[in-house]
Amino acid sequence: MPSPLSTAASLALMALVALLSVSTISPVVDATALTYNVAAHERACFYAWNDIPKKKIAFYFAVQSGGSFDIDVDVRDPNQKQLLSLEKERQGDYVFTGNEVGEYSFCFSNDMSTFAEKAVDFEISIEHEKRAAQLETNEKGTGPQAHTNAMDESLFRLSGELSQIDRMQKYFKTRENRNFATVISTESRIFWFSLSESALIVVMSAMQVFVVRTFFSSGKRSYV
Repeated sequence: MPSPLSTAASLALMALVALLSVSTISPVVDATALTYNVAAHERACFYAWNDIPKKKIAFYFAVQSGGSFDIDVDVRDPNQKQLLSLEKERQGDYVFTGNEVGEYSFCFSNDMSTFAEKAVDFEISIEHEKRAAQLETNEKGTGPQAHTNAMDESLFRLSGELSQIDRMQKYFKTRENRNFATVISTESRIFWFSLSESALIVVMSAMQVFVVRTFFSSGKRSYV
């Protein structure tokens, strides 16, 4: 029967191997999530550095408020080659491969607005996937290595599900903001329409009183 000391040492070794496996097998991800208010006639650019070719670059944006909830988008690589060009888009979710090493630019332009400021949520993530090659190397592993491979698979499944939940939350946030803006706009229109209708009723009532008084005044002068 193994001693408690040897069992504890085995568990500690397995935990150390799992930690090293997760830190070396998991993808390296550099992500930036921001909210920026783009003023009228402003062009705002943000940059992300890609240090290794063939990295996967993910770009997500959504206009949360302002105007018609649209924005112009321009994405370029370090050689100023245009990778993405959008006009009057409300939101988008794109993934492309960064073949060049250097600084990638992500620009938002609000030239179409005269005075409306627009709030834009966006996220830029750059990741380098090492998982496939390292799992192929460790396929024949036994003991603790086999456990770490199964743990790595579970971690990647959880990561994918969490990313999906995060995207759904962003989608519902965008829909909520747009619906709220629609409600505010409708409320404002109803208020001004009701105010105009009330003013028109008052004006028509005053005109009717004036016409009636004029009619009786002219009739009395004719009798005399």
